[in-house]
Amino acid sequence: MSLIRHSNRDVDWPDWLASSRFFSLPDTWKGFMEDVELKVEEFTEEGQLVVRAEMPGLDPDKDVEISMSDHMLHLRAERRSETKTEDKKGYRSEFRYGSFSRSVPLPAGATDEDVKATYTDGVLEVRIPIDASEAEGKKIPVQRG
Repeated sequence: MSLIRHSNRDVDWPDWLASSRFFSLPDTWKGFMEDVELKVEEFTEEGQLVVRAEMPGLDPDKDVEISMSDHMLHLRAERRSETKTEDKKGYRSEFRYGSFSRSVPLPAGATDEDVKATYTDGVLEVRIPIDASEAEGKKIPVQRG
């Protein structure tokens, strides 16, 4: 198994900055901000690109869309939840909703045939075959002019 690393979103902030009261979010915002980014893990295994995404509490039949185009895997999801409480003290209704997406670059040789996606315990897993002959590339002969 080999890991594919993409660090364009990963930033190592200094500890003093992360713990600073000037840069912290209010507690009421923390729950909201946790759902903004779709967390993804990707690696190659047995000639396949494996992409896993955390998507707890979603219905994969209704809320999740997977597509491939322009050498990218596109994951999109929409979360909708509503809670209602009614008792002697009154009525309370809360809802939250939002959509999120993530695009993952596909390695050379990735094919859109036999792509498999499964959803288990809140984790979406997509397996994309990689054709080793295409991944090697093609040699282009040079002609004299």
